[in-house]
Amino acid sequence: MQPSPYANRLRQDKLIACGQLMRIEKPIGTYLLLWPALWALWIAAEAIPTPGLLIIFILGTFLMRSAGCVINDFADRKIDGHVKRTAQRPIPAGRISAREALWLFVGLILLAFILVLFTNSMTIMLSFGGVALAACYPFMKRYTHLPQVVLGMAFAWAVPMAFSATLEAVPRSAWLIYTATVLWTVAYDTMYAMVDRDDDLRIGVKSTAILFGDMDKVIVGALQLLTLIVFIMLGAQLAMSFWFYLGVLVMAGLFGYQQYLIRDRDRDACFKAFLNNHYAGMAIFFGIFLHYLSF
Repeated sequence: MQPSPYANRLRQDKLIACGQLMRIEKPIGTYLLLWPALWALWIAAEAIPTPGLLIIFILGTFLMRSAGCVINDFADRKIDGHVKRTAQRPIPAGRISAREALWLFVGLILLAFILVLFTNSMTIMLSFGGVALAACYPFMKRYTHLPQVVLGMAFAWAVPMAFSATLEAVPRSAWLIYTATVLWTVAYDTMYAMVDRDDDLRIGVKSTAILFGDMDKVIVGALQLLTLIVFIMLGAQLAMSFWFYLGVLVMAGLFGYQQYLIRDRDRDACFKAFLNNHYAGMAIFFGIFLHYLSF
């Protein structure tokens, strides 16, 4: 017996809702998570990584970012309906249930874990830390004004995993990249939080944008400066060439542009500044890529 057109439409709507929960149509989060993983893979391999590891980390990045979005929407299911930007997300709009969202989260995590099984025991052990960070981050905004720090730790967790998958070790340089990633993430996610600050204050959600208050632009600038300093330290430690420092310089220029965008704290401009960080991460990657290409 053929399913009715109504049943087919329901199934199609459910699939679309799942895709929206995973933010498939908004890949910026995947890019921001992927760049640190690629930085780490190239530096750990000191050249182009093996195709197998590239596939594992690219797919793993997509799956973990998607899982993070799903669990975030599950955690915020009673909040999103009160925020203009998120009111039409699948759970508050009633297009998918909270239970279905949880099952989707579990499925994505299992798929990501299957990918990790193709690496080594050290990377498998590290993966549990990544899952814990991804799962707890969405709930932090209820208890602390520093959820962006937890997000940074989660986004940076691909760095030690990339080194362990390549070298079966996590050297000091890996922790410099990790630190730079955390600082960078807190900076750009604070800009993102500036977009929702008024709504967050009204409903009682915490963020660094609220914590920093009138000092938000200054502190974001300080975090960006610290990010650049850590990258310079990394370059000195690894004896990186001109190409790497050119990438750092481009990142610095983009940070200056982002400061210009957020100067008036306009919502749309803050969101544009957040999106611009995709190019900042790309600049560092091409600096690393060209460094090893020139050797």
